[in-house]
Amino acid sequence: MIIGTLASAIVTLVERKSRYTLLGKTADKKSISVIKAVIDQLAGLPSSIRQTLTWDRGHEMSKHHLLTAQCNMSVYFCDASSPWQKGTNENTNGLLRQYLPKGKNLGLYSQEQLDKIALQLNTRPRKILGFKTPLEVFQTGVEPPQVARRPNFLREYPNEKYLLT
Repeated sequence: MIIGTLASAIVTLVERKSRYTLLGKTADKKSISVIKAVIDQLAGLPSSIRQTLTWDRGHEMSKHHLLTAQCNMSVYFCDASSPWQKGTNENTNGLLRQYLPKGKNLGLYSQEQLDKIALQLNTRPRKILGFKTPLEVFQTGVEPPQVARRPNFLREYPNEKYLLT
């Protein structure tokens, strides 16, 4: 969720594998408003995608049982002061600040404007996706390509410790 001035907020939902982003307009930061915005955004998605939701420990999800009942999905909460537990969402919120700068009244944006911003993000190629767009990966339902990683020599080559020097 992105917070603006005058108690305005926008719900941000990011599918983890594809980085596909949904933005929802909410009337305020109250729990019932946030839950309604989340349900509205999830309504068009197949149930196979709506399995879990990870959220901060803020008061805006105090009525998470309504979301669980309506969408049949589990809600998990990050540990306190642990934004890295939902890093994909935090990164996406950073990208969204290019379109929705801090210090703005986010209540002035219509749902149509938010959908256009989400489309711009969803059609932006990402390195993590092998330079495919989140929309391409989401539509194909195929797992994104694996990103090259640095091998852990101690785990993969336990008898070759001299390689680390």
